[in-house]
Amino acid sequence: MRLEAITWERLTDALADRLLKTGPRDGGSRLRVGLDGAPAAGTGRPADALGHALRLRGRPSAVVSTEGFLRPASLRYEYGRQDPDAYYGRWYDTGALWREVFAPLDPGGSGRVLPDLWDPATDRATRSEPVELPPGGVLLLHGPLLLGQWFPFDLTVHLDVSPGALHRLTPPADRWTLPAFERYAADTDPRAAADVVVRADRPDHPAWTGLPDAGR
Repeated sequence: MRLEAITWERLTDALADRLLKTGPRDGGSRLRVGLDGAPAAGTGRPADALGHALRLRGRPSAVVSTEGFLRPASLRYEYGRQDPDAYYGRWYDTGALWREVFAPLDPGGSGRVLPDLWDPATDRATRSEPVELPPGGVLLLHGPLLLGQWFPFDLTVHLDVSPGALHRLTPPADRWTLPAFERYAADTDPRAAADVVVRADRPDHPAWTGLPDAGR
């Protein structure tokens, strides 16, 4: 995998410009972009920046974090509070993401996307109102373990962090999750699965593979 150094600003502009020329793969009227990466990679910052860049270009966007779609604590902690296998397969409510985020963007869908469903601090439903994403809009879903779920993304970006950097950038209290990302790398190979790979070992000095060929 060949990488070249880039700034976040240039990377954001390149992605935004590509999305202006990209059509939904299902023939619908709204694009779906996945920004995948471990929490240490900080997917929220590039997702927010890309949303802002798209709005400056006249394209509405909705940024959604998978942290708002955690399962209740009774399910997440069924096998203990630090079980990497549970984190890998049980923490995130993929069914709710399909139902509340992706289904409304299907051809003929309402376009009303739920921005979050569950508050892990209170362990209660957030009761947030859906956000209207008009035709021509772009969904930006970010968080860990997104690839390999068969989510219908039109473009995927993987923020890649090497094992050593992932250990260094992950707070000690959260390092119990690291085996889940080792399993994710083995099961899904996100560097091969993603359309764009951004190396984020040094958060202020990213490098990337560049944009995929048109039509990929």
